[in-house]
Amino acid sequence: MNNLSVIAEAVKRTRNALVCGHIMPDGDSIGSVLAMGLALSNSGKQVTMAGPDPIPEIYNFLPGAELFQTHEKPPSGRYDTLIVLDCSISERMGENFRDLLEHDMVVISLDHHIGSEPFAALNFIDCKAAATGEIVFDLLDLMGMPLTVDIATCLYTAIITDTGSFQYENTTAGTHYRIARLIEGGALADQIHTRLYEEKPLASLRLLGSALDTLNLSACGRIAWMTVRRETLGALGAEDEHADGLAGYARAIKGVQVGVLFFEKEPGKFKVGFRSKNPVDVNRIARVFGGGGHSRAAGCMLEGSLPEVQERVIVAVLNFLGEGNGRHNQYS
Repeated sequence: MNNLSVIAEAVKRTRNALVCGHIMPDGDSIGSVLAMGLALSNSGKQVTMAGPDPIPEIYNFLPGAELFQTHEKPPSGRYDTLIVLDCSISERMGENFRDLLEHDMVVISLDHHIGSEPFAALNFIDCKAAATGEIVFDLLDLMGMPLTVDIATCLYTAIITDTGSFQYENTTAGTHYRIARLIEGGALADQIHTRLYEEKPLASLRLLGSALDTLNLSACGRIAWMTVRRETLGALGAEDEHADGLAGYARAIKGVQVGVLFFEKEPGKFKVGFRSKNPVDVNRIARVFGGGGHSRAAGCMLEGSLPEVQERVIVAVLNFLGEGNGRHNQYS
């Protein structure tokens, strides 16, 4: 199903909803969940906003963040509706939250990722939307729900983070129309931008310096990659979230088309983040490894030693770019 009007009617019938996003939440996920939760609460419904992972510190300024519950398992309660936002596949909900799909309640999924796999009874997937926040905006608008300052702030954050500050080609005239409405609704664009991009923790900058020390460039000059190990985080007093955005620095090098970050989640397990310049679609690369995302920003999880993981990924990217022949010596 891909009918927002049908979903609007289902949401109107909701009395007690659980709203969640995906594991390792980003700005679109958190902003969308908080906006949806606040809107439903304002309309008199019982709402619980929760997820398996905590809100990254950078998003703690968002209205409603203090209401978000972090649980390894879903919070107990009698819910009639589960609303899942920004999840391309059910596995992204987290193992225990995914079990909710087997419960007796209405399940609604809103998402915008390319290659999303519908898993709910009611799905709305719009790959042309720049962010799930745009879809939530449209749904709330369709339902006639008031656009409060708090909701506008959350949705503005959702959209700006998934469009790379409106720099990615997924930014459309419709995106700017919605953003204009959000600013009219009270979202303070300058203050949100400062919180997101101009107030980095010291540990984040130290981690950037350490990551730049690991910078490598392929022989063709079209791929750059960096690495963050667990011991580095500990030594710098940094958290996982402080590595967000590092792959973009690799991509920023002149001539580089794909930037990659190898982030060690635990021994033998790496989160691989891809960032690209037009026309390279890194979502297609990430999906080869069971991941996904957007055309300019995607990721996956891989297991193995660091050299093994790096070789698999860099060779795959080289082959995707037409530069590789499958041999290790294709990169330096």
